[in-house]
Amino acid sequence: MRIIWLAGLSMSALLAAPNDTLFGIALSQNKGASVLGVPLQIVVLLSALTLLPAVIVSITPFLRITLVLHFLRQALGTQTAPSNQVLIGLALFLSLIIVRPVAEQMYKSGWEPLEQGKVSRQEAWDQGTRPLKSFLLRFAREKDIALMVETTKTPPPKSPEDLDLGILIPAYVLSELKAGFQIGAVLFLPFLVIDLVVASVTLSVGMVQLPPVMISAPFKILLFVLVDGWNLVVGSLLKTFY
Repeated sequence: MRIIWLAGLSMSALLAAPNDTLFGIALSQNKGASVLGVPLQIVVLLSALTLLPAVIVSITPFLRITLVLHFLRQALGTQTAPSNQVLIGLALFLSLIIVRPVAEQMYKSGWEPLEQGKVSRQEAWDQGTRPLKSFLLRFAREKDIALMVETTKTPPPKSPEDLDLGILIPAYVLSELKAGFQIGAVLFLPFLVIDLVVASVTLSVGMVQLPPVMISAPFKILLFVLVDGWNLVVGSLLKTFY
């Protein structure tokens, strides 16, 4: 959150500056244009790249997807298979599929008009963040939003669209954490039943020295493969965002 707030302060300084300068640095290549100069565009791009990991983790479906995949691996009892790299890569590409329309709307409504000089930086910021706010509002619970509004002592907005990103982002993270844990608990149940059945059978026949996990793991993997578990899990996850 500290990185996000620092980025917000930097963006506020950029938006509050005159149309052609920022801290004495020219923002445009000529006096008649309102676009950013090439050197400043490079600085903005590099700054955005440093914030990219925090943005992906906090304001995309990456959080929920990684939680669910982690719980699934724990329920299967396969320890490190699939590896963390595979799960993170899968979660990253699924997140890109979901947020791609939102990113395109933000680019068309915010950055393109700013490059063409049709709007000011403040108007470009307001128009560009509108699709992001709509996306966050779809999944942020009202209870979590109210908690953030109360914590920050922010005056209640007239409409949900008037909420600031500083309130919507932590509320969205809290909501995604709850949703991910709920889905993970549901995924655990069928595999827990298999563990209980195998443990009771091994104890009844006197196989005390053999860990029940070693016997139940092949059955859980076999069940998961037979029902085409990866397709079901990924398909259900994607449907929760549409």
